[in-house]
Amino acid sequence: MAGNQFGKLFSVTTFGESHGAAIGGVIDGCPAGISLDLSAIQQDLDRRKPGQSAIVTQRKEPDEVTFYSGLFEGKTTGTPIGFAIHNTNQKSHDYSHIKDSYRPSHADYVYDQKYGFRDYRGGGRSSARETASRVVAGAIAKQFLAGIQFHAFVSAVGDIKLEQPYTELDFSAIEKNPVRCPDPKKAEEMEAYIRQIRKEGDTVGGIITCVIQNVPVGLGEPAFDKLHAELGKAMLSINAVKGFEYGSGFAGAQMKGSAHNDPFNADGSTQSNRSGGIQGGISNGMDIYFNVAFKPVATVMQEQETINNKGEKVTMQGKGRHDPCVVPRAVPIVEAMAALVIADYELMRRTNKI
Repeated sequence: MAGNQFGKLFSVTTFGESHGAAIGGVIDGCPAGISLDLSAIQQDLDRRKPGQSAIVTQRKEPDEVTFYSGLFEGKTTGTPIGFAIHNTNQKSHDYSHIKDSYRPSHADYVYDQKYGFRDYRGGGRSSARETASRVVAGAIAKQFLAGIQFHAFVSAVGDIKLEQPYTELDFSAIEKNPVRCPDPKKAEEMEAYIRQIRKEGDTVGGIITCVIQNVPVGLGEPAFDKLHAELGKAMLSINAVKGFEYGSGFAGAQMKGSAHNDPFNADGSTQSNRSGGIQGGISNGMDIYFNVAFKPVATVMQEQETINNKGEKVTMQGKGRHDPCVVPRAVPIVEAMAALVIADYELMRRTNKI
C-alpha cells in the first residue's frame, strides 16, 4: 500500500488500523532544539478523540500518545520522531454484519476491489481513526511554527450556516461549545440539529473554515507546488472531505475582474484579501482562509439496499458507534493538516535565498 506519507521536508508517515493494536507515525525533518509542550499535543488529541460529547461517536478512547524517539530532555533532537496511540476500546463485533457487504458511499467496495482483501473492522486503514496520528504531527508542526496561528471552526452543519465573515468572529469562543462554532446562537442550533439527526438514525455533513494568521510572505512555489494546491491536497486527504475553496472561492467565478481585483495598500497588503492570502501560489503575508466541505458519514442507522461481495442485492443497517456529524471532531484535523503544509513550506522558504 502506497500513499502513507505526507510532506517533503517536514513529513509524517502514519501506520495502523482502526481496530488494530495501535495507530501512530514517524515524523521526519523536524529541526532540532524545539522545546515541545507535550500537554499541548495531548490537548489537540483530546479535541479530536471520540466520546467527548453527546453529539459524537461514543467509542471511549483516551488517545494518549507515547513518544519513542526524537525527543530528549523535552526538546527535538532532529532525528525521526516515532510515536504511537494504543487502541483500547475496539468492538470489532459491531462490524461483523458488513463482513461480506458494502456500505453505500463507503470505501468498502473499492478497498476490496483494489486489494482483494479488506479489514472490515471499522474500515481498517481507511478509517478516520488514522487522523489521530496526523493531529500529533500537526501539533508538533504548530510548535515549530511559533507565532503563526491556526483557527479552524465549524461554519455550517447541513443548511445552518454562519452569515458573518470570519473577521467579525471571536475565535476564543470556538472551544466553548461541543460543535466548535464561534457563534453561540448558531452553535445551539447546530447542536440541536445534530441531536435530531442522531435520533433519526441518520447523518449530516457540514463545513469547516480555517484561518491562518501571521504567515510570512513567500511560502509556496509558482508552478506545481503552489501553496493553495498543497493545502487543497491536504484537506482533500481527510476522510469525508468533498470540497475545498480558498479566498473568494467559487463565488469569485461570478464576479467581474474589475470587482474581484485586490488593490494594494502601501505596505504590500491588499484591500479586500479576496486572494485568501495567496497570490500566484505564494503567500502574501495576509490571512490565509479557506473552507472545507464534509459529506455526511456513510454509516447510517437506517436500513439501506446494497450489494455483497457476490454482487447480490442485500439490505443492511448500520450498527455500533458512529458520528452523526463529523465536523466537530474534524476541526483539529483541519488545523493539523494546515500546520503540516505551512511547516513544510517554511523549511522550503529557508532554502530560497540567502
